[in-house]
Amino acid sequence: MSTPHKTDVAIIGAGPVGLFAIFECGMLGFRCHVIDALDAVGGQCVALYPEKPIYDIPGYPAIDAADLIVKLEQQAAPFAPVFHLGQQATGMERLPEGGWRLTTSAGTVIEAGAVIIAAGAGAFGPNRPPIPGIEAYEGRSVHYMVKRREDFRGKRVVIAGGGDSAVDWALSLAEIARVMVVHRRPKFRAAFENVCRLEQLHAEGVLELVVPYQLQGLEGADGRIEAVNVATLEGTVRRLEADALLAFFGLSTDLGPIAGWGLELERHHLAVDPASMVTSQPGIFAIGDVNAYPGKLKLILTGFAEAALAAHAIHPILRPDTALHFEYSTTRGVPGGVPGGVPGGVPGSTPAG
Repeated sequence: MSTPHKTDVAIIGAGPVGLFAIFECGMLGFRCHVIDALDAVGGQCVALYPEKPIYDIPGYPAIDAADLIVKLEQQAAPFAPVFHLGQQATGMERLPEGGWRLTTSAGTVIEAGAVIIAAGAGAFGPNRPPIPGIEAYEGRSVHYMVKRREDFRGKRVVIAGGGDSAVDWALSLAEIARVMVVHRRPKFRAAFENVCRLEQLHAEGVLELVVPYQLQGLEGADGRIEAVNVATLEGTVRRLEADALLAFFGLSTDLGPIAGWGLELERHHLAVDPASMVTSQPGIFAIGDVNAYPGKLKLILTGFAEAALAAHAIHPILRPDTALHFEYSTTRGVPGGVPGGVPGGVPGSTPAG
């Protein structure tokens, strides 16, 4: 076992909610070590949809997911978090003197007074369509996410799926590519306004709706597709000449080792007290999409509020002899800044209401 890193709070997950938890813990004087299985911070925002705009972040009428992560990194930076990336949290045990020892797949050991699990829905990966030989095309002409919109300029793109991701990217890519949308039924499971816009673009000939069809097979060689074959339930087959296939059939998620840590689960999520985000184990908290409680809304902004609740609930655990006098960041500022100001370009907060 390697020499343990000792810290106040260990955070599992470096997505947007985990990053904001660094800030909230830092404002209370807690040092944080952060573990994430991905090689970079940002979670799904960076891995799946970095160029996709998010519209419900307060103060930003629209902000691309990757840009949001940059802002959150800047906000957390004054507290000097230590990141352990490219490794999965695999084990957790209670320390005799109190606190927890975490181990990772890379052999890293972290001892912390409290743990915040901000692991989203756990390890995630795309639901792969059941097409023989599709693996040979993945990453070159078959994709499950759009990392760079410009990569598809001027190309013939088949988009498969009927949810928000499929519809959103069809609308976006129709501006720069020839888009064909394949769905097994005429009805789409996406925002009403976007579905109306999709149908309008189809009527105008800007893009093509290939419904009701399902993916059947691919034609091509050396990782490059030449055509996507689709079929109806009755067996009618169409050949769609294409340069790329974007398949949006959702994500498969898995809590992984976390599920075996003895924490109470509710439908594959971690059950928490909504007042504090504490799990069934005192000292272990869960925030963001990984947790469950009555009335839970799976929104990034909800996770931000949960991060604040968890940080404040951790204070009496780590500082039992110190009273917590709540102050707004507009009053106290952040480390290295001017109290009562907005130091270093980091936004201050103001009282709710």
